[in-house]
Amino acid sequence: MKAHAAEAALDYAESGMILGLGSGSTAEIFIDRLGKALKAGLLSDIRGVPTSSMTERAAQAAGVPLIPADQASRIDLTVDGADEVDGRFRLIKGGGGCLLREKIIAHASDRMIVVIDETKLVETLGAFPLPVEVDPFAFTITAKKVFDALRASGAPRADVALRRRGDGPAPFVTDGGHFILDCECGELPNPEDTARRLAAIPGVMEHGLFIGLARTVIVGEEDGAEVLEI
Repeated sequence: MKAHAAEAALDYAESGMILGLGSGSTAEIFIDRLGKALKAGLLSDIRGVPTSSMTERAAQAAGVPLIPADQASRIDLTVDGADEVDGRFRLIKGGGGCLLREKIIAHASDRMIVVIDETKLVETLGAFPLPVEVDPFAFTITAKKVFDALRASGAPRADVALRRRGDGPAPFVTDGGHFILDCECGELPNPEDTARRLAAIPGVMEHGLFIGLARTVIVGEEDGAEVLEI
């Protein structure tokens, strides 16, 4: 199903574009298909802006030319995955730990396309733990403020846990040198309010709520893909 969504997203890529390359399994499938299209001569003069070191490696393996974000005069299109998508195209992202860089590139793009399988469509955000990227300094204080913000915004619970690297005790560290707090909320009845409260906390570098960014969602299904527009 993911492959169907990624292949459908390729229809939006045009020769000469600068593409934001998201992170995660579905985005990696898109990168692989993009590389094959370039090798086959179906597309040309494409340059990608990776959102993580993992994405960078995937693009290099697929033969997709890359450009650093600070050298991109514009980003025509970003293709990325999501952990949850609701009916208003509000997203939870960051399960892979790349949310800050993903959001920077999404904001800089003329258009964002989200590629998912149908299991990621939800009525209400929040069943998937909300990632919050934080500065390591005094992160326990920041975690308490995050808890308070989540409860104040109406989350029925707020179990805030530091993400670990693998099965060991060491914290997971993002490409930017930050920690991630995974927040089990049950549901987020007011994502806009949650986003506003989290963004106001010193020490929070970014949160995994992507609101007002996606205009196209491609849902991979067993026998193809459905394109949703807002």
